[in-house]
Amino acid sequence: MFSSIKALPEQVKQYLLVTGNYWAFTLTDGALRMLVVLHFHQLGYSPLAIAMLFLFYEIFGVITNLVGGYLGARIGLNKTMNIGLGLQVAALVMLLVPSSMLTLVWVMMAQGISGIAKDLNKMSAKSSIKMLLVTEPSNGQTDGQAKAGDDANAKQQKLYGWIAKLTGSKNALKGAGFFLGGALLSLFGFTFAIAIMAIALTLVWVLSLFTLKRDLGKAKNKPKFSEIFSKSRSINILSAARMFLFAARDVWFVVALPLYLGSQFGWDHYYVGGFLALWVIAYGFVQTQAPRFTSKSDGSAPGGRQALLWVCALTAIPGLIALALTFNISPQLSLLAGLMLFGAVFAVNSSLHSFLIVNYASDDGVSLDVGFYYMANAMGRLIGTVLSGYVYQVAGLEACLWISSVMLGLTAVISIYLPKD
Repeated sequence: MFSSIKALPEQVKQYLLVTGNYWAFTLTDGALRMLVVLHFHQLGYSPLAIAMLFLFYEIFGVITNLVGGYLGARIGLNKTMNIGLGLQVAALVMLLVPSSMLTLVWVMMAQGISGIAKDLNKMSAKSSIKMLLVTEPSNGQTDGQAKAGDDANAKQQKLYGWIAKLTGSKNALKGAGFFLGGALLSLFGFTFAIAIMAIALTLVWVLSLFTLKRDLGKAKNKPKFSEIFSKSRSINILSAARMFLFAARDVWFVVALPLYLGSQFGWDHYYVGGFLALWVIAYGFVQTQAPRFTSKSDGSAPGGRQALLWVCALTAIPGLIALALTFNISPQLSLLAGLMLFGAVFAVNSSLHSFLIVNYASDDGVSLDVGFYYMANAMGRLIGTVLSGYVYQVAGLEACLWISSVMLGLTAVISIYLPKD
């Protein structure tokens, strides 16, 4: 087994290392989120208070994506990825203090460090794909222009496939993390669950420090700090669309949905964590298949036109679920079936966006463009998380769903201005 790994091309080995780091991090990140939501709900925290626990997580995610892309271009993506792993270990260790010290402010601080870690890790992994993409030689075409066009299409399709697999596998593992968090909380309690994850991630971090290639993704021309804001119209439009897309998901998924499943349907931690885990795993699987659904009829990679069509298909789903809940039309079946449909269509939208940003990004200093885009992604999560706790507390899940549909409508309007090809 080890000899076969050694025989792999260096770029493939580095890709596997980056993916392994991303997977390990994502598993602990999903588990930690579920642990925090369920544990502090047990302690009697209100939905808004639970949402506030993630406030620094999302705020620092916005800042990290903006500055992290600059750091990745300056010092290399291997270093930003390892910094992210180390910070996640530190965030977990912070939560090992006695229960009397687990105050709202302390947990918010730990979540803030985790937010920095998560977005450093994600930005590094997504940016690395473009640097590690292995292109295959063409099949001996003689016409130079046709050969160049075919090579470009093949490269885009391969890039799309790799991104879809990385993004999908990440979300599948995040779903597994939700289940892991609920299971660990029920089996071992909050403190022991955190300790188990901290030890496992420390081992991954040490391995990464010694094996990940130096200078991965470092820009040839050192970027200035003023260049952290993207000058590309396409990237700015896509970033705005991404912000509303993820706000539309998190406004009902992050806080409102887990609490609703527990309070209205009477589900325990196992059921809540298990269902959300299966949902995110299925969501991740659909993401890996997105190229099959969205590529053009000639086999070339999708563009802005496909992004617009898929978000239009998504827009009505939260509103239809809200109507079913309002008129008490088989609430449990309506919510669960609607959630599965939403997850499938949302997964395709997310995978499309993830491909478009890496495709739009500049080859030199790719992390600058990817970091700016994921800054908008983190801003959307921040807006959605805060609204999820507040709106659910004052108006219920149905109101969260209606707000989701409005945000998706805004995403569709913005997507009209994306480059069609």
